[in-house]
Amino acid sequence: MKVFCLGGAGRICRESVYDLTQHSDFERITIGDYDVAEAQRVKEWLNDPRVDVVFSDVTDVDGTAEKMKGYDVVMDGTQITLNGKSTECIAKAGCHGVNLNGFGEENQWADLFRQAGKTCVPGFGMTPGVTQMMAMYAANKMDTVEEVYVSHGAFRPFAFSKSITETTTYEYDPDLPGRIVFEDGEYKQVPPFARPRKVMLPEPYGETEQYIIPHSETLTLSQALKEKGVRLVEVRGTWPKENMTLVRGLYDYGILKNPEVRVGNETAGLMDLIGGYLLNSEQGKTTALYGYALHIEVVGTVDGRKTRAILTHTHPASDGSVPGWEGLRAYTRNVGIPLAIAAEILAKGGAGKPGVLIPEDAFRPQEVIDALKKRDILVREQWETV
Repeated sequence: MKVFCLGGAGRICRESVYDLTQHSDFERITIGDYDVAEAQRVKEWLNDPRVDVVFSDVTDVDGTAEKMKGYDVVMDGTQITLNGKSTECIAKAGCHGVNLNGFGEENQWADLFRQAGKTCVPGFGMTPGVTQMMAMYAANKMDTVEEVYVSHGAFRPFAFSKSITETTTYEYDPDLPGRIVFEDGEYKQVPPFARPRKVMLPEPYGETEQYIIPHSETLTLSQALKEKGVRLVEVRGTWPKENMTLVRGLYDYGILKNPEVRVGNETAGLMDLIGGYLLNSEQGKTTALYGYALHIEVVGTVDGRKTRAILTHTHPASDGSVPGWEGLRAYTRNVGIPLAIAAEILAKGGAGKPGVLIPEDAFRPQEVIDALKKRDILVREQWETV
C-alpha cells in the first residue's frame, strides 16, 4: 500500500505522517508539500526508508493529480481554504482521500469519486472526526436519540502556524453562514459566542465556558441520527482562556470583519495585520497548557428509560513526563493521529462504498476507539438514567 501525505510538512500533518511510520502497514509514505525544504526536514526527523518527498502545489490541479496517481489513499493536511482544490486533485487522481476540516468544499467532487470506486471522507481529526465516532458509539447503544452536545477544548497557541491562525479567524467570522445548530428539524444560524454552556472537561482542563462553533458535526450527526429521532445537535468549542478573551475583544470591536486600514502608503485587512503579528510574537506562539479534550453528551432512551451518556477523552500529559507528548505535540498529535488512522482504514477498503461520505457512514466507532487506545488516547464513558 502507498499513501500520499499532502501538506505533510505542516505542524499537524507531520504528526499524522509520524504515526504512519510507527503504526501502519504502508510500504511507501510520500510527503507532498509546497515547502520542499521543510518536507525534507520532516523526512530526516522521521528517519524511515519508506518516506520520500515530492513538490506539490494544489493550485496546479492536473500536475498534482498526476503525482498522486497510483497511490491507495491521499491523506490531506492542507488548510481550510485549499480543501476545494486539494479534493479536486485527489478525485482526478482516482484515489481514496481524507482531510482534517470537512467544511463542505469536497462534495462537488462526489461523482468523480463514485466513478473511480473511491471514497473521500471530509473532516477526520479530533473534531470533526473522533467526536462523531464517540457520539455514534453512544447513539448505537440507544433505541432513540433526542439530543447531542459535542464539546471540545483545543489547548494550543493562537497562531503557531498560518493555517491555525486562519482557522481561528474563520470560525469566529461574524458573517459565517455555517455557524448553525440543528433544532426541531431545522438548521438555525447563530452569531459568534451564541448559547454559552458550562462544560466540565477532564483534568487538567476543568470547567470551561463554551460557545457554538461552525463544525461539520452539526450536519453529519443530524443526518446520521435522523432515523433515531434526534431533535437537537449543538457543537461547541473553546481555546485557552487568554485566546478566547482576545477573540471576544476582536469581535466586539468589529476587527474580525477584517476592515481595511491604511499603513503608510499601503492598505491591508486589520485582522490580517493582527494575524501576522501573532504569527511572529511570543504571545501568539505559546500558551500555558497544551493538549486536547473532548466531551460528548448524548441523551436518548434505552429500553424505554431516558438515558444520558457522557463520553470524554484523555491523552498523555504535555509536561514532559511522557516522551513525544511534550508541549505543543500534545495538541498536534491529538489532531494528527486520527487522520492517520482514517487514511489506513480507507486504503484497506474499510469504508465499504464509494463517494464523498460523512465519517458516520465511513467508519466503525469501535474500530477507531480501539486504534486510539493503542496510541494512549483513551475514551471513557459514563451512563445514567435521567
